[in-house]
Amino acid sequence: MKFLILLTICVVAVAAGPIPEDERVNGENGWYIPQADGSFVWVSTEEGEELVEKLEKEEEMEGRISTVPVTFYLYTNQNPSKPSKITESAKSIKNSNFNADYPTRFIIHGWTQSYTSSMNSDIRAAWLARGKYNVIVVDWARARSVDYASSVAALSKTGKKVASMINYLNENHGMKLDEVEVIGHSLGAHVAGYAGKGTKAGLLHAIVGLDPALPLISWKKPNKRLSANDAQYVESIQTNGGQLGFLKPIGKGAFYPNGGKSQPGCGWDLTGACDHARSCTYYAEAVARNSFPSMRCGDYQEAVKNNCGVSYSDVKMGGDTNAYVVSGDFYVPVHSSSPYGYGYA
Repeated sequence: MKFLILLTICVVAVAAGPIPEDERVNGENGWYIPQADGSFVWVSTEEGEELVEKLEKEEEMEGRISTVPVTFYLYTNQNPSKPSKITESAKSIKNSNFNADYPTRFIIHGWTQSYTSSMNSDIRAAWLARGKYNVIVVDWARARSVDYASSVAALSKTGKKVASMINYLNENHGMKLDEVEVIGHSLGAHVAGYAGKGTKAGLLHAIVGLDPALPLISWKKPNKRLSANDAQYVESIQTNGGQLGFLKPIGKGAFYPNGGKSQPGCGWDLTGACDHARSCTYYAEAVARNSFPSMRCGDYQEAVKNNCGVSYSDVKMGGDTNAYVVSGDFYVPVHSSSPYGYGYA
């Protein structure tokens, strides 16, 4: 499969004519697609969209819904480290510790990861330390495809499966949508967006996109990515903008730690992996300590340039009450090591 996808990219690129390297702008006239070995392959916008569309059509023709497996693992204060695998069945939910009286948090990992990845355990632990919650960690196996494009092609169906679980718990077990927050990292942020688009009884309370993935995702097509309208409130924490993540604002509240492109302490991060992952680390700390004060900016360009003044706003990144009051773009100063937030006491 990997050979066929790369062959398709090369054939389309030859037919369309290559874009000179000095004219390439990631996310504007094409994308640098990450590879499993840490390298990148350039495709133009037309090439990339044709590739993803081709893969999506192949899946529709072959009826591959079974090849988009999604598994749900429930953690609560009663089982904070050993999860219960839950399904859309009364017996499964009844035999778990799910409690509709508690708020629910869904966590969705990104490319190459799984439900056991550190981002999940860190964010899960932060929420459970705050009080009584249902924390449901989503494992989507197609994220572990060595071909990034294949994972992108699975976003819609994966999101629909997450939406199906949300709708099931809402309709049959009393889970309230206005007490549900979905947190997704990288491609998982776009899965969260599709999940939000698929709820039946209203909008989710909130979605938090942790450095929403950029490669093969068009900012101009909000119906195919996480967008500000996918929940009552959508927050984006953007840490590797222009490389693995978006630089343009994704959320109703868009936060730019250190300007949103690179993060202190990550050094010469050629692959962007460290900068990209910091969004998860920052969010876990934000949940645990509410320690990231921000400066309000006129637009995202000001945030990127750290041209938003020196006075803190009354808004903190990752704040639990942001859903009720926050809109706009924010610069967030961060330290190079833990604790990262400037508001840590």
